[in-house]
Amino acid sequence: MRVHRVRQRSRLVRAMYIRNVLFGGEDSLVSTVGLLSGIAAAGSAQSAVILTGVVLIFVEALSMAVGSFLSENSAEEYLAKAEVPARDAVIGGVLMFFSYFLLGLIPLGPYLIFDVSTAFWFSIALSTAALFGLGLVSGTEFRVHPFKTALRMAVLGGSAIAIGVAVGQLVT
Repeated sequence: MRVHRVRQRSRLVRAMYIRNVLFGGEDSLVSTVGLLSGIAAAGSAQSAVILTGVVLIFVEALSMAVGSFLSENSAEEYLAKAEVPARDAVIGGVLMFFSYFLLGLIPLGPYLIFDVSTAFWFSIALSTAALFGLGLVSGTEFRVHPFKTALRMAVLGGSAIAIGVAVGQLVT
């Protein structure tokens, strides 16, 4: 019975780690490209778009990591009905931070290389492709229809991009 509990605990911890990587990456891609697209669509200067992206990535990566740590640790304590070591929650938070930070560079990257009008389309295309890829990884990892999962992630993420662009154009 003890071996079964250890195996089950190991699966739950692995699932938490994967969830943090996927959630951080998806949220970063969608939030960053949505915001940058909106700022670019509003006609902002390249320096303003880049500054906005850099600030967003740093602030949100840390915010998401802290949120992950607090929620995972609280859930663990609730399930154990006692204080638990924070090791797994810390690792989850670190994974969330790096996932958000690194994938946030995908939509920001084109603005570092191209002028705003060109970067706008590259940022959207690369981010949508990355969302599709993240969905493939998710579906493959959890053994649930990789293509369907990838398509769903790209379409839902794409809707957030469209909202960012629409708001940027409406507000100007």
